[in-house]
Amino acid sequence: MDSVLSPLDLTAREAPDGPVAIARPHRVRAAATWFRENFPGEVFYAVKANPSEWVLDALWEAGIRGFDVASDVEAALIANKFKDAQIAFMHPVKSRRAIGRAFHDYGVKTFALDSEDELDKILAETGFAKDLTLVVRFAVPGDGAAYPLTRKFGVSPEEAPALLRKTRQASEEMLGVSFHVGSQCMKPDAYRTAMDGVNRAIVNAGVVVDIVDVGGGFPAIYPGMSPRPMIEYVNAIKNGFEEMFVAQNAKLWAEPGRALVAEAGSTVTRVELRKGDALYLNDGAFGTLFDATHLNWAFPAKLLRQTPSRAKLAPFRLYGPTCDSMDAAAGPFMLPTDIQEGDLIEIGSLGAYGTAMGTRFNGFGETVTMESNDSPWPSMYGEASSVVALPKRKRAPRKPKQA
Repeated sequence: MDSVLSPLDLTAREAPDGPVAIARPHRVRAAATWFRENFPGEVFYAVKANPSEWVLDALWEAGIRGFDVASDVEAALIANKFKDAQIAFMHPVKSRRAIGRAFHDYGVKTFALDSEDELDKILAETGFAKDLTLVVRFAVPGDGAAYPLTRKFGVSPEEAPALLRKTRQASEEMLGVSFHVGSQCMKPDAYRTAMDGVNRAIVNAGVVVDIVDVGGGFPAIYPGMSPRPMIEYVNAIKNGFEEMFVAQNAKLWAEPGRALVAEAGSTVTRVELRKGDALYLNDGAFGTLFDATHLNWAFPAKLLRQTPSRAKLAPFRLYGPTCDSMDAAAGPFMLPTDIQEGDLIEIGSLGAYGTAMGTRFNGFGETVTMESNDSPWPSMYGEASSVVALPKRKRAPRKPKQA
């Protein structure tokens, strides 16, 4: 992988014809180190956020050993790269082939589910293995999430007790519960609310739970979205966990994706044409700007010039290179008013769901990756130093009767 001191270096030499993905492994290591030092449980990186080799290497170097995968392909990627990795297949709906391959070929023993049919599939395809860790996924409110995830997956609170009991009977190893508060969660208390609801189902089921997996949703900083310090999310989770009726030695898991990699990536894209406040770029909805277009999120943007522009900033719309009219991002993206064809723009905080979402539609989407050691964007891991983490409290020895 080629490197630059900063993306500004690209203006002093002939830039690639297509967009350039900027990789900052040091930002991945910083985020991973923060989670390892502050989260009172096990961290499983959500591979879907960014499966790039440089990301995975940086996480491993920082001590991350758990990986949340959503397919047998992701399981193969991690198993073949890291022989000692702990892999959890946390997609609640999987094909029989994917279950079998993950278990038999890649040694996956942890599987999520949100229905009895899925439980039956897992048991059958693993040969009713005795050493499975089975995790029941709950549907929880998505209040406070910029991108709610409440419709597609998760067992309802009414149906959860029966599924918990059946899964407990099938699990001779560990039984877990999990949920997802939604992507880019802006309210730390959303985790506590979700944990309270899951806890009520556990009590109603009368089972012993060995793992509480709070999923993902940990936020990053974007224009118009400034989350609370990350330590407040951790403290809310600690409080919720201490109040749950679970095994005395129950484990606490989390599956951060965006929070570990968002700050570590950006895209340098070129202006191909300007029409008033509309900029036509060589990257867009089918490249690294999926969230900017399909979710209509704003991302930090800056003009790259050897001589900085003195023009005022103004809001711009962005259009990608394909012929599809949905290839558009409303932003607004604040850029100098003298921006013109040929200028390079860096769009930041794209380490999560940037290159991972790219396609080759219309023949576009090919990116060149270069490493940079700068840190140009706001960080979630430098603002929380004045906020003190709550000490871990001793949980009362409470266990519901097992059905």
